[in-house]
Amino acid sequence: MGRGGREPEGLIVPEKAGNRARRDPLEGRWRQCMEPLRGTMADISGSEDISTRQQRIAGLAQEASERSFTSLNQYLDVEWLREAYRRTRKDGAVGVDGQTAAEYAEHLEESLRDLLERAKSGRYRAPAVRRVHIPKGDGRRTRPIGVPTFEDKVLQRAVVMLLEPIYEEDFRDCSYGFRPGRSAHQGLKALWGQLMDHGGGWVIELDIQGFFDALDKAELRTMLRRRVRDGVVLRLIGKWLQAGVLEEGAVRYPEAGTPQGGVISPLLANIYLHEVLDEWFDREVRPLMRGGAYLVRYADDAVLGFAREEDARRVMEVLPKRFGKYELTLHPEKTRLIEFHKPGPADPKGRDGGSGRGSFDFLGFTHHWGKSQKGNWVVKQKTAKSRFSRAVKQIGAWCREHRHDKLREQHEALTLKLRGHYGYYGLTGNVRQLGRFLAEVERRWRYWLNRRSQGKPWPWPRFQRYLARMPLPPPRVVQSVYRFAANP
Repeated sequence: MGRGGREPEGLIVPEKAGNRARRDPLEGRWRQCMEPLRGTMADISGSEDISTRQQRIAGLAQEASERSFTSLNQYLDVEWLREAYRRTRKDGAVGVDGQTAAEYAEHLEESLRDLLERAKSGRYRAPAVRRVHIPKGDGRRTRPIGVPTFEDKVLQRAVVMLLEPIYEEDFRDCSYGFRPGRSAHQGLKALWGQLMDHGGGWVIELDIQGFFDALDKAELRTMLRRRVRDGVVLRLIGKWLQAGVLEEGAVRYPEAGTPQGGVISPLLANIYLHEVLDEWFDREVRPLMRGGAYLVRYADDAVLGFAREEDARRVMEVLPKRFGKYELTLHPEKTRLIEFHKPGPADPKGRDGGSGRGSFDFLGFTHHWGKSQKGNWVVKQKTAKSRFSRAVKQIGAWCREHRHDKLREQHEALTLKLRGHYGYYGLTGNVRQLGRFLAEVERRWRYWLNRRSQGKPWPWPRFQRYLARMPLPPPRVVQSVYRFAANP
């Protein structure tokens, strides 16, 4: 499509008739969730042009929900790649080629033109993904993360920019992970509101075992072709799916899965789970329920809620079969059914009772019933034990590594870390856990200051005098959910 020109013929073709799920009631969501423009005037001008083209794609996707796009690659030009480069993180880890963002930028225009030619001609070869492991849960286990090369990140970002306007018109309102204008906090608020509206009810805590490693590539390609039949775009995605994984000096080629950590991986995961779970739940499950039912999903983490026990047990029984159809397995221990009813007058301490029964974790928060300041029962969200332990261990490791840095530099770094922690975990009702975390940070900081090879010791009185002059940030609630309640 030329800028400002009419739509070319052959952009979309009808899809075969089938049982398409009914559309999400939200219309034209892409126009509502475009990211704010930032940067220089030249950046803003280029971003506005790209946004206009993305809105055209979104408009066609909304108007033609039964059709597939055949000529998306016409939007892919040097300007599109330049914007993809601008949106790509410059401080990430390097891939197998060792090239940094700064090195790539030295000959940016030449590199982007060469990248465009290789992508469109089919000469582009997806490099192997360097696999690293990061702590998971309480830090005793690790999660494999794939690190693409910087150029690969730019091209993946460009393809994401082509596909997002289409799929944002298709995705359900229940999914919150890695989508424009959506966040984990919005998912937590949505879940909190549903739990309050249903008085808790019955909850299925869903855990997919090794999702990114088990995703069926052939099934994903079939899903993609329902909306995208552009040869250039499908060929690039196919190359990324077939790219090798470099680990411990050897490259292997997994038969299933997509490397978690790639720029395009979250979108592919959402496309996959949109069909496996979201559409199925909305189209086939909810109409059969005798009571209320809802779903909240963030990437491969999901919670299903039900007003009636029999509904929850019926769905719990069929879930493994549904996921097995798509080569996915639910974790037999972590996927569980929880009774989560609001405590009654004879249950003054709540159903949890300190035993863990009647509580569940989602997005790093343990959900449980507790009393509000007005004495009413409300769903509370506190930092999950595994996340708390992992954060404390990371602070201790940092303090050990940087114990010889200047004191002011340590203070500034810990201040930023605490503000980042409060920024995510600072939910209403979680102040006590924030206070505990601050105390652990102070304790570990003092511990490692006392183990410097030189300098005076740091007994508590001296350390407290220093904190009085240079305090660390106090606990702060950043996200409030109680305003959604009628009478908290």
